[in-house]
Amino acid sequence: MDFIKKLDINGLIPEIPIIQGGMAVGVSLDGLASAVANEGGIGIIGTAGIGLVENISSGSVRRDNLEGLKNVIRRAKEKTKGIIGVNIMVALSDYSEMVKTAIKENVDLIISGAGLPLSLPSFLGETSKTKLVPIVSSLKSAQIIFKKWMKSYGYIPDAFIVEGPQAGGHLGYREENLEDENYSLETTVPQVVKFSEEIFRQYGKKVPVIAAGGIDSREKAQKMFMMGASGIQVGTPFIATKECDADIKFKQTVINASEEDIKIIKSPVGLPGRAVKNKFLEEVERGIQKPFRCAYQCIKTCKVTNAPYCIAQALLNAAKGNMEKGFAFTGSNGYKIKEITDVKTVIKTIIG
Repeated sequence: MDFIKKLDINGLIPEIPIIQGGMAVGVSLDGLASAVANEGGIGIIGTAGIGLVENISSGSVRRDNLEGLKNVIRRAKEKTKGIIGVNIMVALSDYSEMVKTAIKENVDLIISGAGLPLSLPSFLGETSKTKLVPIVSSLKSAQIIFKKWMKSYGYIPDAFIVEGPQAGGHLGYREENLEDENYSLETTVPQVVKFSEEIFRQYGKKVPVIAAGGIDSREKAQKMFMMGASGIQVGTPFIATKECDADIKFKQTVINASEEDIKIIKSPVGLPGRAVKNKFLEEVERGIQKPFRCAYQCIKTCKVTNAPYCIAQALLNAAKGNMEKGFAFTGSNGYKIKEITDVKTVIKTIIG
């Protein structure tokens, strides 16, 4: 652990500089998030579709999501005294309400990506203690967010998460750029670190850079720290843990995947995504429609009229173990996971 740095997110200091990636629609809820927090890391609740996962049926999808979010945050806090955050996608149709609810519940930090969270500081009150951490995929996006936050709110990000193209789930890149070295973590992390240093020199606030996407070993973690990152975000390795909130069949899908099984897919929300190929996705690729009515209207960018399936329902099905009617997102190195372990083991493997 000699290479590990202290991660200080504007006074929020975990014992170990690991953030567990927020995996939505039932994969990282209070079980996984609290387990990571209890080991000294930062546990993150994935919020998309949280009302569906909690099986709340009030007649309003938005009310369901807000109630589900409150329930999961409160359960997580009952299970740990550690650091708990949420990941709220900018693309969510109820983004502002979800952010307000998380802040009201005194969550420790909000991580926000899948779009530029340009209005995020506007939701903070005078007494709010929640830290704000945008996800960026390039130096340019970090600069745009910083400029907007400073000009409109006088607020400097509390950290930047730089998510590279090897991550799982929806990706903030054009598909043709996923294999381009100019968009790799090795290129982008040092650029954002340099920008962070400029912020400190001019404004006196330290903005740590957290590297994310494909970090699944001690060697990769060490490489990111040597490049100036103060922390790492890890998602996929936590899927195959006892504490992960997804069904065992979901976990086994990742464990049984070969390198060739992990593919880039075109998501109905208009972004490329990385997932484990299965019968469901093969049928979609062949043009077989999965008829549905959009009962959720959960993502602003979803191409509802042309979508071959409802991604919210597919991800919910998968998280509950119905892989015939859904699929599993995973990072590029998901195929290396071969057994169910636990959170403690994953952390030890990555940072020693």
